[in-house]
Amino acid sequence: MWFSSTIIAAIGRPSVARAVQSVLDQALPQAEFEVIVVNDSGAPLPGGDWQRSPRVRQIATQRRGQCVARNTGAAIAQGEFLHFLDDDDWLLPGALASFWELAQQAPRANWLYGGVRLVDAAGTSLREFNPGFDGNLFTQLVAGIWILPLASLIRATAFFDTDGFYPTLPIVEDTDLGRQLSLRNEAAHTSAVVAAKLNGAGWKTSAGSSYGRTTEINRWSRDRALARPGAFGRLRGSAHGAYWRGRVLQAYLAGARWNWQRRLYAIATSRAVHALASAALDGPWLLSSAYWQALRDEHVPYSAMRLLQGLPGL
Repeated sequence: MWFSSTIIAAIGRPSVARAVQSVLDQALPQAEFEVIVVNDSGAPLPGGDWQRSPRVRQIATQRRGQCVARNTGAAIAQGEFLHFLDDDDWLLPGALASFWELAQQAPRANWLYGGVRLVDAAGTSLREFNPGFDGNLFTQLVAGIWILPLASLIRATAFFDTDGFYPTLPIVEDTDLGRQLSLRNEAAHTSAVVAAKLNGAGWKTSAGSSYGRTTEINRWSRDRALARPGAFGRLRGSAHGAYWRGRVLQAYLAGARWNWQRRLYAIATSRAVHALASAALDGPWLLSSAYWQALRDEHVPYSAMRLLQGLPGL
């Protein structure tokens, strides 16, 4: 078995050559890796030297959507870890080597991730981010922390223990997968910036008009996570400090309100009961301002993430 398989869902953009080459250029003398390009464009992909590489395999999914393309690539992958890269993003030098080292340091982690650099169409770096959390991250993922597949390696056995990328989701599919993974698996991070994501001016996405539905789809995904067996205990186990304990309560209160508005009264009542149970277990944390701030946050603001990491008592 190879160390990793990078699955690239391609929709016909010329940038696929850069994406593939960024993986082929990785120096990983300790192990082997492969690239699977899944052509979902319905037409031949732009040519390039990458198409002649023995490390690259190509298959087609005929415009079935990004989720189906990724899941199909994963189904034929031979790597111990799966890596999902969009055709307009790319790995940075040393990325796979950093993941290899992390896998040796954290052998029980099924989800490895690193930092992401956002760049605009001119190649200008906009900012870098890395949540920097390890272990059980279920509360953090339910709350909306951003850990992207392009900067992650996911152990194949853990991926296939989930629903994969949910085929009907046009957006938020990355976050939904993260919530599924964090319910049963531990994560480990490297401080290295491992991938670049195109963003800002000139950025285009295949999601198109679906962005207007982001909030509603995210609520659906969050509520699906709350409904999973063992979710309450897993949330409590990852809620270290007042802020994250408050986020557990916020998630259940938001779920109760959302389901009530949809007239799913039994589910709304269940979420409310879990909210009461969570608050009853929080005791002195209820006196913390960070706890109440968590109740006001629909999502975790990026600007607060570094603050939260620097104040472990929150």
